[in-house]
Amino acid sequence: MRRVDWDRLDDATRSQLLRRPAQITSASTANSVAAILSEVRENGDAAVRAFGARFDGVELDDFAVGEDEFRIAFDTLPEPLKQAIDEAAERIASFHRAGMSEAYTVDTAPGVRCERVLRPIQRVGLYVPAGSAPLPSTALMLGVPARLAGCPEVVLCTPPRRDGSADPAVLYAASRCGITRVLKIGGAQAIAALAYGTATIPRCDKLFGPGNAYVTEAKRQVAMDVDGAAIDMPAGPSEVLVIADAGANPAFVAADLLSQAEHGPDSQVILISDTTALLDAVAEQIEVQLEALPRADIARRALQSSSAIQVASLADAMAISNRYAPEHLILAVRDARALLPRVQAAGSVFLGDWAPEALGDYCSGTNHVLPTSGAARFSGGLNVASFQVAITVQEVQPRGIEAIGPCAVELARAEGLDAHLQAVALRLQQAAAA
Repeated sequence: MRRVDWDRLDDATRSQLLRRPAQITSASTANSVAAILSEVRENGDAAVRAFGARFDGVELDDFAVGEDEFRIAFDTLPEPLKQAIDEAAERIASFHRAGMSEAYTVDTAPGVRCERVLRPIQRVGLYVPAGSAPLPSTALMLGVPARLAGCPEVVLCTPPRRDGSADPAVLYAASRCGITRVLKIGGAQAIAALAYGTATIPRCDKLFGPGNAYVTEAKRQVAMDVDGAAIDMPAGPSEVLVIADAGANPAFVAADLLSQAEHGPDSQVILISDTTALLDAVAEQIEVQLEALPRADIARRALQSSSAIQVASLADAMAISNRYAPEHLILAVRDARALLPRVQAAGSVFLGDWAPEALGDYCSGTNHVLPTSGAARFSGGLNVASFQVAITVQEVQPRGIEAIGPCAVELARAEGLDAHLQAVALRLQQAAAA
């Protein structure tokens, strides 16, 4: 990790320090993704199959997971892992159910009833990464709220393994959420197939799920295309920012940083502290813990674009965090809750020494599909409402048009929209004559 003193940097250097790896390479990524999207739109299944052979190392005749593959997954998955998936699913459902939006009705004037009704999105596409590491937890994070929302059609895409099969844990998690349509497709080609549809892959209304820089860019491009699909958020390479004071446990902090760095070489971790000794101790712990990590090479590559920042105060640390808007924010300080009101931009916050980010990844109950690349400044994490549309309804009686019609007439006249005015005025005349 780069070691810097914040007070010694000018603003341009500070901005560069806080840039994500994916943002630095965005131009070449965008061009590559655009080519993939175009090829899939034009050649459908054949293009998806060719990209699968190129990027996943396997060419499939049939993308769909059949009943036999689901059954094998159930039979071979270790029982403790099944139990862990079941337990996590229940906790995620409990948290998300408690925060579900509700329909409501309000009489805004005598004879004027306004309503808000909720409807599930009809067909949603879920993307579950499984490249360097399968992520059954993501299947839960996407599938549980989709089920609670009541979406009628759910299609899940996940990259195939080298033998052409889907990861058994991902399949079990998907089934636990009631998802039976799973396609073995990964990367930007999966996003293209879900957004535009092919002969065998249904076109979806909205796409969900995290991924690498290519998946994130593909989601951004299809969301900008009138013929594409809506997306949940920019959920790309993982990132964490840890603010630690002198009392923080260096081993805990190092483990939290490495837990994000091991996701992929394009992940980014940032440590901020007002204590030189803590920064030194964490640096030592990172080296010690790396020696025992099977994914140490991946973590080391992520650490090359990561930083340890010395600040004068925790107030400065909070200002940097809000500027960076991290996906995950860990407050490893003595009175973490006291700092919570200062958090203005973060996907998910972990308070104190005993709340590792890994719990949020798996089983605390909150969702781990969170805004990345600074999107936490304007977007929150995934929830049940992400899978619903809110429709407003108004019902007006004759006395209602008499009560609020004159208001609409005056506003229409001020805006010079005579047809608007006439639509209300005709009803006012009819109601008065009744």
